[in-house]
Amino acid sequence: MVELSVSVEGLFGLTWPAWKRLVPAIEGLGFAGLYLSDHLVLPEPVDVPSLEMIVALTYAADHTDRVKIGPMVSPLAVRDPVMLARQAMALDDLSNGRFVLGVGAGWMEREHQMFGYELGDVPTRLDRLEEGLAVISALLRSDDPVSFEGRHFRLHEAALTGPRRAAGPPLLIGASGPRRGLPLVARYADVWNVQQLTPEQVRERSALLDRLIEAEGRQPGDVRRTLNAPVICWRTPAEIEARLRGFRCFPEQAAMPAEQLLGALHEWFLPIVGTPDEVVAQIHAYGDAGISEVDVQWFGMDDIDGLEVLAAEVLPRIR
Repeated sequence: MVELSVSVEGLFGLTWPAWKRLVPAIEGLGFAGLYLSDHLVLPEPVDVPSLEMIVALTYAADHTDRVKIGPMVSPLAVRDPVMLARQAMALDDLSNGRFVLGVGAGWMEREHQMFGYELGDVPTRLDRLEEGLAVISALLRSDDPVSFEGRHFRLHEAALTGPRRAAGPPLLIGASGPRRGLPLVARYADVWNVQQLTPEQVRERSALLDRLIEAEGRQPGDVRRTLNAPVICWRTPAEIEARLRGFRCFPEQAAMPAEQLLGALHEWFLPIVGTPDEVVAQIHAYGDAGISEVDVQWFGMDDIDGLEVLAAEVLPRIR
């Protein structure tokens, strides 16, 4: 069984009217989760409306009863881990335990340069991620005040007040590098989220992750394996353009023929693409590799029809 969730890429034109349509649609159509990307700007200077992640998820938490919610994922090069932990605790309480805190190292140079955040090289990003995970985990999971002394973050007898589940909200980590990323997943994560890996690559990394988890004194089953990828599904060729409309944000993509754009998307995202039968087969391949949830990167802010196709033609055949 594979769950299907929706991860809205909000920087591609998400407005309040669109969000107020998407939230009830995703809940009502039977998807397992509703996630939202967390960036300040697009990677290229073609900026369109978007919503701030915490504010938008607060609305979603208060207007849904069933779906999981959370960021996919919050970069700790921009988000302060103390404030993020506090916000996660509040949203977990508001949603009655449905919040999943997704975090990552950060990658987009443009947003860091524009707003004065230090991104750093890859080792620096991973050092900061490791410290941030230690801070977040301690604040959300410890019953006692905690202290921490790192290069990037510090705590002194710190404790967050307010309603808190004993184990805290689940911690999702978006990292898959075998040398630094996976050891952090093994130590801190409840959910491992991957991108741009084939089923065979997922299987190989997952086997390594199992060994790392056991070295931490945990069980492999303690960490769920999830995939974040665009899912572009059409019943007839006439629907292809409607599914691709959300990807035509940048000028170089706007005029691409559909076949060329699909090829470019394959290079950028490694998406799941095709008719319902083809999409179901690809999701099953990931399920066989250990993926228990596919989080559909959704670029069509007004494409409710596309969600309905997934709910009607794909969802019943994978769960």
